[in-house]
Amino acid sequence: MSSESSPRNIVVIGAGVVGLTTAVKLQEQTGYRVTIIAETFPTDPKTIKYTSLWAGAHHVSHAAEDAKMMAIDRESFEVMWELSAPGGAAEHCFLRIPQADYCLDGRNECLDWMPDFKQLSGDALLGGAISGSSFTTLTIDTPAYTAYLLARFISRGGTIVRGAVQHISQVIEGGPNLFRSGKSSSEPVDALVVCPGLGARTLGGVEDKDVYPVRGQIVIIRAPWIDFGRTISHVEQGLWTYVIPRRCGDVILGGTKQDNDWYPIARPETTTDILQRCLALCPELVPPSIRAQGPGTVDDLRPLILEEGCGFRPQRKGGIRLGVEWVKGRGGQGLVPVVFNYGHGGGGYQSSWGSATIASDILANSLANPPTPGSLTASAE
Repeated sequence: MSSESSPRNIVVIGAGVVGLTTAVKLQEQTGYRVTIIAETFPTDPKTIKYTSLWAGAHHVSHAAEDAKMMAIDRESFEVMWELSAPGGAAEHCFLRIPQADYCLDGRNECLDWMPDFKQLSGDALLGGAISGSSFTTLTIDTPAYTAYLLARFISRGGTIVRGAVQHISQVIEGGPNLFRSGKSSSEPVDALVVCPGLGARTLGGVEDKDVYPVRGQIVIIRAPWIDFGRTISHVEQGLWTYVIPRRCGDVILGGTKQDNDWYPIARPETTTDILQRCLALCPELVPPSIRAQGPGTVDDLRPLILEEGCGFRPQRKGGIRLGVEWVKGRGGQGLVPVVFNYGHGGGGYQSSWGSATIASDILANSLANPPTPGSLTASAE
């Protein structure tokens, strides 16, 4: 490995919101020189291969009674709340809004820690919901926010390399410059942090078959008069309807949760279904001038459509993989830690900073406490 006095060379695979957040977290610590290798970056045109741009996204934790996951989500919310503060460098990426959540299954979302939290009484519930709550949260303009993370990473000395990694051994032996110049780096990679999202299914050296896509289709409309969020859901039945406004005046309507559905473009019939559900949940979506004349219809929403699309949430059986394995380094190097941070499903934004902290702690501990001589692998998850 590198000498004690020189920065450790860390390579992050993946530039989705989880990879970017983890890379920022590491780059801003003393002692690391971080490179991101990714096939796609947030400033590229939208593609089905890059899920982070298709997310809604708002911060509403789905951890419920999972204390570990809730701690991860709470840390992420606290960081994002600070980033969204008026006058801050990232204020343009967020919109603070009043949010109402309605639960058709009557579950307790365990969100009483959110600002301005209130449990809704029966006469305030909509759409047949059994329980519900209101609170203040924030929404995330995903193209703006991922671009902000990328710019923040580069401005603090981080390096990006475009490349399609087929096997983690390529990075460990050749270093990140292998994908830029076709030549092996003279300096070894001290650690690898793997944040490939759905790519964890096929990335050589990982090949995690517990990772699978959950297709989510959305409709983006222009409705700057909407300054609140609403969600109604039933977890067991996979039903989720949401209205998520952004600071720019766009509103994200959704959604769907379709396991192992690989269809890469919006289905017209699903768009119609989303519009119908969202209109029932939020009649205010119809332009005020039309509503003044009577109840609106789905046809009143169609002229507002800016875009339809879908993304593949990188779900994992058993939840997020946060752990480390040790693999052979290049000749004469010894063992190299490979830290994993993937499998966030639809909660990548909600859990990004919290999981980045855990991945960072795992990395620091691994570099400080390498396995004993003769060991080939060691893992913690």
